[in-house]
Amino acid sequence: MSKLFLIPTPIGNLEDITLRALRLLKEVDMVLAEDTRTTRKLFTHYEISTPLAPFHMHNEHKVLNKWIERIKSGETIALVSDAGTPAISDPGFLLVRECVKNDIEVDCLPGATAFVPALVNSGLPSEKFIFEGFLPAKKGRQTRLKVLAEEERTMIFYESPHRIVKTLSQFMEYFGEERIVSVSREISKMFEETKRGSMKEVKEYFEEKKPKGEFVIIVEGK
Repeated sequence: MSKLFLIPTPIGNLEDITLRALRLLKEVDMVLAEDTRTTRKLFTHYEISTPLAPFHMHNEHKVLNKWIERIKSGETIALVSDAGTPAISDPGFLLVRECVKNDIEVDCLPGATAFVPALVNSGLPSEKFIFEGFLPAKKGRQTRLKVLAEEERTMIFYESPHRIVKTLSQFMEYFGEERIVSVSREISKMFEETKRGSMKEVKEYFEEKKPKGEFVIIVEGK
């Protein structure tokens, strides 16, 4: 039966993948990958020989209809991102939306995603939260921060290492330097680290220690 599978892949430790995910990656006709070089490392580790094709933010509009037609013709296709669950700050939304429009069955497997362990590990309230992902780099950033300054739920952000200090500085400006924050990096990897404290304390820590890895920022609500 033709279908699209969304398959989460490890965000660090290669053991963080389900048995079902491994089985399906071997059974489907094709795997669409954000970066085939990254996915090939996972395939090599688990001896998966399924054909790979690129599907990323630079080509998804161009190749979207091609893969929709392939699925409609009877193929079963899986989509993976470099790490974590597809479509969470990664490519995938356009493909899912088009499948839904064409009455193609979509099956998203449960699995790895960076913000859940960072949230649970933060010690901040997790019964209600808002996921912001990456804030706009320029246009709209300040407007969004003004809105979020009044947000009462715990807030979740993604950030890159070269912007983490600047972002924490902006958070201090809009949220206050005493607002509690938890910053996790390299989740599930060898050098995994979580730093908790006031916005001022955590910013100063990463000013002194060169930031490396991908970051998840958990901010206390107002």
